[in-house]
Amino acid sequence: MLAQQKQEIVALFQAALAPIVAGTDLTPNIVLERPRDPSHGDIACNIAMQLAKPLKTNPRELATRLVAALLAEPKAAGLVESADVAGPGFINLRVAASAKQSVVRSILEAGAAFGRGSSGAGHHAIIEFVSANPTGPLHVGHGRQAALGDALSALFESQGHEVTREFYYNDAGVQIATLANSVQARARGFKPGDAEWPESAYNGDYIQDIADDFLAKKTVSASDGEPATASGDVNDIESIRRFAVTYLRNEQDRDLQAFGVKFDNYYLESSLYGDGKVEAAVQALVDAGVTYEQDGALWLKTTDYGDDKDRVMRKSDGTYTYFVPDVAYHIQKFRRGFDQAINIQGSDHHGTIARVRAGLQAVNIGIPQGYPDYVLHKMVTVMKNGEEVKISKRAGSYVTVRDLIEWSGNGDITRGRDAVRFFLISRKADTEFVFDVDVALKTSDENPVYYVQYAHARICSVLAQWGGDESTLSKVDLAPLTAPREATLLSTLSAYPEMLERAKAELGPHQVAFYLRELAGELHSYYNAERVLVDDEAVKMARLALMAATRQVLRNGLALIGVSAPAKMERNTTEPQE
Repeated sequence: MLAQQKQEIVALFQAALAPIVAGTDLTPNIVLERPRDPSHGDIACNIAMQLAKPLKTNPRELATRLVAALLAEPKAAGLVESADVAGPGFINLRVAASAKQSVVRSILEAGAAFGRGSSGAGHHAIIEFVSANPTGPLHVGHGRQAALGDALSALFESQGHEVTREFYYNDAGVQIATLANSVQARARGFKPGDAEWPESAYNGDYIQDIADDFLAKKTVSASDGEPATASGDVNDIESIRRFAVTYLRNEQDRDLQAFGVKFDNYYLESSLYGDGKVEAAVQALVDAGVTYEQDGALWLKTTDYGDDKDRVMRKSDGTYTYFVPDVAYHIQKFRRGFDQAINIQGSDHHGTIARVRAGLQAVNIGIPQGYPDYVLHKMVTVMKNGEEVKISKRAGSYVTVRDLIEWSGNGDITRGRDAVRFFLISRKADTEFVFDVDVALKTSDENPVYYVQYAHARICSVLAQWGGDESTLSKVDLAPLTAPREATLLSTLSAYPEMLERAKAELGPHQVAFYLRELAGELHSYYNAERVLVDDEAVKMARLALMAATRQVLRNGLALIGVSAPAKMERNTTEPQE
């Protein structure tokens, strides 16, 4: 049922309760739920059981009074078909058929806007994801972050938030120095296994590619920063560093382009040091009296903010620990006007959450508790030809995002991107995921993204066979939609807007994939149970409108997670079944 209809039913309960609670200080909290057993009705409410004790009355008697008052309300006509009392005082409602059917018209009139809300209007969210240092190609873990982060960004935008997608990385430090040394060694003609090869060097084939282009004095550019032209001098380590960083940022851009992900902003960790923001954050904490010195190190009293022990900020050698620039970075996020910050990161970052939040609370500049939010994801295991794939020739030690897209599409980038995006958000982020390339290549109901896309294509086929003017479907009489499968499909369509709001609130884009699979299943079941292009004109038109509405919601949901909605699809002999 649509949110507006729920609000109308809540208003009916409030009107029925008004004379009953008059003269008391009770403020009833009316909660409507879907009964576990569909035979009990469409909506259940336990308000009578909540109020019985403070009102010193029998809950069943109170429920009976409420039902009578509710049904007597003129506004209930056309919305509530029946209401009864069950058990110790549950109120079960059945929604009128016309109210259920009205979702079809709502969808067809709203089109791509169906499901969008305004709860986030006036709010600014920054969602940081991928954030990979440019030391190699993006691996499948980064791919999971990209899928989760982009889908979550779209979810927030769908509910009215202004969203900034941000990529945070470092172009200096130990990892970047290792990258430069690795490229330099390759440029000098050394390779992994040689005595001269640095022990900590990166071994992937991409290092040789960078070295070759450096020696050829090529120019590379990325979506952020200035282009870098190689000097070709193997002793010019600074030129090697700049060239290698820009080269790999370009590689990341290509990976993200293949994945269909765009960022609004790139933020350099090194700028926090260069602009004095790290020092300023540390001084603010010292001035706030939440630090102390011990054993030559500067400590933050994170135990005052719920951490299990205090944490070192500045080591005895004068360098800062990992979480200090993170504190400085998130101070900047807050000062840039983002009232909500969300970080999509690997589960190995769990240990930094308490200390970063402690640092943000300790500076005492009004940052809310729990800022930022974190979505931590677990590992992705890749299976291909029935075996786990652990390495990539391109990267040397892990499977890259581009590998996965190419394998899953069998040469078709769009198909590969669709599979990777859908698969990587199809489980809760905090669960480990096995990505089976063989399943991604199937054109049957075993492949979940195919199963959903085929539902969309199947509807396109039916509407094409009809060949009529689809713009007229929003005005047809929907009363003939009375078959059991139609009622289920209508109910599932109605749940879409509420699902989006819940998925946003719970930072759970996997709920969109769950919903799309459920809706596709209901469509396939309905298609197998009922003919659409029947001789009865009224039934045919009503069913065509239902088909068009279902197609629209499938299209909306797929677009939100960055997956295409093909009008035609190849398939094997096994069609999706109920």
